[in-house]
Amino acid sequence: MLLGGLEVEALGVVWVCVTGAPAPISVGDRREPTGAVLALRPGDRLRLGTPATGLRSYLGVRGGIDAPSLLGSRARDTLAGLGPEPLAVGDVLGVGHDVAAQMLVDAVPPAAYDGPVTLRVVRGPRADWVRDADRLVTQAWRVGAASDRVGLRLEGDPLEPTPGRGELPSEGVGRGAVQVPPGGMPVVFGPDHPVTGGYPVVGVVVDADTDRLAQLRPGEELRLRWA
Repeated sequence: MLLGGLEVEALGVVWVCVTGAPAPISVGDRREPTGAVLALRPGDRLRLGTPATGLRSYLGVRGGIDAPSLLGSRARDTLAGLGPEPLAVGDVLGVGHDVAAQMLVDAVPPAAYDGPVTLRVVRGPRADWVRDADRLVTQAWRVGAASDRVGLRLEGDPLEPTPGRGELPSEGVGRGAVQVPPGGMPVVFGPDHPVTGGYPVVGVVVDADTDRLAQLRPGEELRLRWA
């Protein structure tokens, strides 16, 4: 859920948990803590408000969401238009039966996504296609408004291409790859990324730090450092 705003009604007994950005949670007239495991009974309505920090909250349902699988995934690919349609008012979601064992509950401290953000990035594989790749880690960047699951567009002093290099063939990349288009403003690829389109990837955010990218709001500042 992007900045909260979800409302769901249980049609049977389901166990749920909300994680990620700490959105205020209510079930009927009762407030509930983020991260708590909740039992919803038939007719219960769970509502999410707007989180104070972070961007994306996640509703987990015990047993999983029973959506059709396409190419081994139940996710929506926003570029290719593959997978389930985005949720709309009145949609009914089936609950699966993928329950491996009894439910064990740990105390989960609420997440906070404010304060300075520094992410580790591995140099390469095309760092030599930028005149000074070290400027990727020596300046602060802002998250641009045109950011989504495809990628985060960073704003700052543009990076300069190495003269005379031309254009690369398209290459496959992973989540966290930092691509530099001709305008010099880096794009950090998210889970719905395409291939490169001929632009160099000058670094890759380490996998352990990529989830933090999902909680950055437009206008927020971040720094990168070589790992």
